[in-house]
Amino acid sequence: MPSGLFALLDDVATIAKVAAASIDDIGAAASKAGVKAAGVVVDDAAVTPRYVTGFQPNRELPIIWRIAKGSMFNKLVLILPALLLLSAVAQWAITPLLMVGGAYLCFEGAEKVWHSFAAKKHSLAEEAAEVVDPNHEETMVKGAIRTDFILSAEIMVIALNEVLTEPFAMRAATLIVVAIAITIAVYGVVGLIVKMDDIGLHMAKAGSAARRAIGRGLVNFMPKLLATLAIVGTAAMLWVGGQIFLHGLDQYHIGNLGHGLHDFAHAVAGGLPGAGFWEWLINAGGAGVFGLVLGGLIVAALHLVPGKKAAH
Repeated sequence: MPSGLFALLDDVATIAKVAAASIDDIGAAASKAGVKAAGVVVDDAAVTPRYVTGFQPNRELPIIWRIAKGSMFNKLVLILPALLLLSAVAQWAITPLLMVGGAYLCFEGAEKVWHSFAAKKHSLAEEAAEVVDPNHEETMVKGAIRTDFILSAEIMVIALNEVLTEPFAMRAATLIVVAIAITIAVYGVVGLIVKMDDIGLHMAKAGSAARRAIGRGLVNFMPKLLATLAIVGTAAMLWVGGQIFLHGLDQYHIGNLGHGLHDFAHAVAGGLPGAGFWEWLINAGGAGVFGLVLGGLIVAALHLVPGKKAAH
């Protein structure tokens, strides 16, 4: 009897070790997949704060919470089952999907560049009228969730591509971890960003001189941070989108542009101090330029089609 009990305990310990190893494997796979999707994540975090601009401070976090719930629904209920089914019956479709998503990211990035030069400036009165519209919050939340769907789909496809060779259960578990972790990370950061100026304002009103100075610094810094995030997000879209599309072309042996860029970066950076960084920078810059050209062609085509225009 005791030996049977010890054998049972030994089996339980073995199962626990296997389960722990599986959790570690899932964590490692999710981390790897999340890193590959980092460029899209940066853009997701950079895009979302504009959806709560102009609202009363007490509505900012509830709006972000609504968008976050919509994002989780997008990833876990709509996108995850479709991608798992696709990975089971049509893995050949992953690369074309990635290329379509990459082209879309290039289009979005190029359109942001276009609108930074060509967008019509709205008057303060027009902006105020929009904000006080009773349907404005609902419109902004729905718009944010629609935008999130595209970015979430691209994040999940990129993550799936990193674990296609894993067993089905591992793929599913990894995508679930990626979906939950990225949603929490993105909207946690967004919540902190949009409330930072309120925190700064609160600090600036009372307390020591140092506390008030820090508060004023936060209030003055936040517009600059948001502007920087917008630029970084646009650059990330062009870089990631261009890289994805180039990689797809290489897989289909079209043009050899991606391999050519990699070889060029390696040749230029090979003899420099910190060669790895310079090689990455040349690769990223080249992919970004390619993404801008590809996205610019799509934007131009949409503007040239009679009765059509690129979405704002």
